[in-house]
Amino acid sequence: MNATLTSEALADAALSRRQRRIRKLDAVGLAFTILTVIGAILWAFPMYWGLVTSLKPDADVVKGSVVLYPAPFTLDAYTHALFATSMGRWYLNSLITAGATTLIVVITAAGAGYAISQLHFPGRRLLWWMILASFMVPIQALIITHFVLLSQFHLINTLAGVVGPQLIAPVTVIIYKQFFDSVPKELREAAVVDGASELQLLFRIYLPVNWGITTALAIITFIAAWNNFLWPFLAVTTEDKMNVTVGVTQVYDAFGVHYARDLATAILGGLPVAVVYLIFQRRVTQAIMLSAGIKG
Repeated sequence: MNATLTSEALADAALSRRQRRIRKLDAVGLAFTILTVIGAILWAFPMYWGLVTSLKPDADVVKGSVVLYPAPFTLDAYTHALFATSMGRWYLNSLITAGATTLIVVITAAGAGYAISQLHFPGRRLLWWMILASFMVPIQALIITHFVLLSQFHLINTLAGVVGPQLIAPVTVIIYKQFFDSVPKELREAAVVDGASELQLLFRIYLPVNWGITTALAIITFIAAWNNFLWPFLAVTTEDKMNVTVGVTQVYDAFGVHYARDLATAILGGLPVAVVYLIFQRRVTQAIMLSAGIKG
């Protein structure tokens, strides 16, 4: 009888400890959730404030009062940004440069990754170590060299000159090389027996097997090229060759600052990549994790 009571008391004590531990974990989880929500609000508020400001009349923007919603609501700032500026031309330039950068980077990186992974040629290991060592040099440190070279090639203030330096993407080569290393050798051996060339091996076996990686890298490369500012700002001198990120800095008025117009132009400039990110969020996250894993 005493043994039974003792065992029941021990079980009750263990259950009580477990319930206290669960309540403590629930309290900690609730605290972290509240902090996360607060952080998300603080992060999103500037974007919300910019959107609200862009929908206000200019007279309401400069008032001292704080209004969290546009009243009255107007699209005058967006109408001005779309029809009174060269926004359409800037969009086209960004689409051309970002699209060309993405296409060339993916094709050349896939070829280089395949060559380093599957082919044996003199200097292969040296080339691989040079690609790895390129992480030690930030791209901003090469800006002067890029400008001098492209100036000698007469490519300054051209779309080709904007694209050229953005083709340096060693992380894409490294990611491709690692994933090509993981392709079963039996697939290559069977294709070689059937008489497949190296190009056929690359485009019919290695790329299709890693198609998800190609999609993720293409999306993240496009977004990075679209958002690039420093090099296009230095390489372009006329408004008709500017992309969106540089063009929005040219929206000004001789009679003062129009905050609603400036914010509307900035929102329109960043809208395409925001849409791309929302549509391909999983692929973008995958590419970021792959890049972080390589750099780590």
